[in-house]
Amino acid sequence: MNARGLDLAQLRTFLAVTEAGSVSGAAERVFLSQSSVSEQLKKLEERIGQPLFVRSKHGVAHTPAGAKLVAHAQRIVAMCDAAFDDMLGRSLDGELRLAITDYYRPHDVAAIIRRFASQHPRLRLHVTVLPSATIDASAHDNVFDIGLSLRIVATLPRRASARADGTSERQSTVIRREKLLWVGAPETLREHASLAPPWPLVLLPSTCQLQRYVVKLLERERMPYLISHSASGVAGLQLALKAGLGISCLNESAIGEGVQACPASFGLPALPAAEFHLLPGRPGESAQVSHAREALAALLG
Repeated sequence: MNARGLDLAQLRTFLAVTEAGSVSGAAERVFLSQSSVSEQLKKLEERIGQPLFVRSKHGVAHTPAGAKLVAHAQRIVAMCDAAFDDMLGRSLDGELRLAITDYYRPHDVAAIIRRFASQHPRLRLHVTVLPSATIDASAHDNVFDIGLSLRIVATLPRRASARADGTSERQSTVIRREKLLWVGAPETLREHASLAPPWPLVLLPSTCQLQRYVVKLLERERMPYLISHSASGVAGLQLALKAGLGISCLNESAIGEGVQACPASFGLPALPAAEFHLLPGRPGESAQVSHAREALAALLG
């Protein structure tokens, strides 16, 4: 009689494909070749007796069986990871304060945090959304335990900077790099395709370093603009864009439905890339926070 149960490695690969949306993207996450990822998926589908994904040139999408398996796979993997950490004395409990920029994968971040919480059920997690500039400025204060901020690659320093006490800053960890794009609602882009500037901009407050960069870039390139709407956060900015109130700049994972990239014919200035940085630990931080940072880094990439 065949043994019952599911293979953990295959479930991890299944979740990687689910999160990446493609076999190639999953291969990078789990450090396997595309053929190895495809083989693991094939074996998992044979084990279950049902197809889990529908493949196309645009990536993969769940079948009903695949959608059903996601929650089971997440729980199984989380319980396994929690048991492993507990046996090694790395189980997380107590409180953990996470400060995160709302530019980071706004459509996926809730599921990522929920998965982290399920892996560490004794941990009380407090999540605060803050501007990246505030997160970076508070790196050495006791405002949060772990911070994740967005930085524009064009403005990043080449080397670690020196602190006031003469020591060097510890380097942050680059979790993810994305393109920055000029974006707007399809109707808005069609309306402005035949019009000359000034461009109507949807912006966040001046505390947002990305929005400050956009304004300075347009001014440097001497491209006229007007601020048509000011939003308080990325969610509000997305709604204003969908409503046709103007164009703006967003990182790829924050674009969402109802918004698309501006065509090159608009002549808007080229944009750099953006990076999401997990701030380094503070001197003397607890082992628990260090372990939590390592666990988060594995999930956030």
